[in-house]
Amino acid sequence: MSTRTGPRNLITDVAGLRVGQAQDERLRSGVTVLVGEVPFVAGVHVMGGAPGTRETDLLAPDRVVQEVDALVLSGGSAFGLDAASGVADGLRARGRGFAVGGCRVPVVPAAILFDLLAGGDHGWTTNPYGALGRAALDAAGEVFALGTAGAGTGATTAVFKGGIGSASAVLPSGETVGALVAVNALGSATVGEGPHFWAAPFEIGDEFGGLGTAPRHPDPMAAPTKLAPHGNTTIGIVATDAALSQAQCTRLAVAAHDGLARALVPSHTLMDGDAIFAAATGVRPAPDLAVQLALGHAAACVMARAVARGVHAARPLPDDTRPAWVTRFG
Repeated sequence: MSTRTGPRNLITDVAGLRVGQAQDERLRSGVTVLVGEVPFVAGVHVMGGAPGTRETDLLAPDRVVQEVDALVLSGGSAFGLDAASGVADGLRARGRGFAVGGCRVPVVPAAILFDLLAGGDHGWTTNPYGALGRAALDAAGEVFALGTAGAGTGATTAVFKGGIGSASAVLPSGETVGALVAVNALGSATVGEGPHFWAAPFEIGDEFGGLGTAPRHPDPMAAPTKLAPHGNTTIGIVATDAALSQAQCTRLAVAAHDGLARALVPSHTLMDGDAIFAAATGVRPAPDLAVQLALGHAAACVMARAVARGVHAARPLPDDTRPAWVTRFG
């Protein structure tokens, strides 16, 4: 397995993909959008016990629609599902969407996390997430902020603030795999209350501090959690430039969940809505079986790294309910 990242070490190292983000610090929430230059194949796998999603059923391999225009990660719990409507409106204005007669309907699956108790003003009378979704789409580009941005603006973990994370890897066979994740877990990305990340064995260079593994591990069964009035859910996307079917994308999303289990303790709990989308742009040829196996392993590794990078990059805001990692150890 290659230990080389793409040039940006972001999911946008996958050719044909861009990421846009919009956030409102007064709201303490935001939206992150992954959009393709052209429609792309996608799959999804949900392992948390409290998910919130939109248009995930159509990603099953036996459905009519085989490609999507964008994928949305949003804060705001159920209110955040409206972010996908804002993205769909923006795509429709660009002439994008699934052609049905003379109409075009943008296909925009989405997943949300619960950040309503992370502070901020939620006294709005008009749902703000549609506008945030449209703004995130308009901001899409190859470079984007990590940490306290987009859907990670109000994200937390058991010990520290969460955030938006991303990472990439290039396989020896030439395929690129990238991950994008909004870390808002019931569990913790760090070992106890120290600076070391559970994902340390998968770190490339010093992308989240270069601290290595913790000198001692406390009992993982006693790891801190947010078993208190705080919401959870880690949602993300793994992507590759290989040509994959919807069924193969679904398997890639399944494999990427192993990255959450490596980077968050505990993960996939009854109180998390952990959901991962997979995207394939098809810029490179369809992989043989050996490369498919390598893609799955890479998906888990880049997801684990992306989780740690999201927590490592989070920055403090007034009235935070959790400290930022950088405040304690930066």
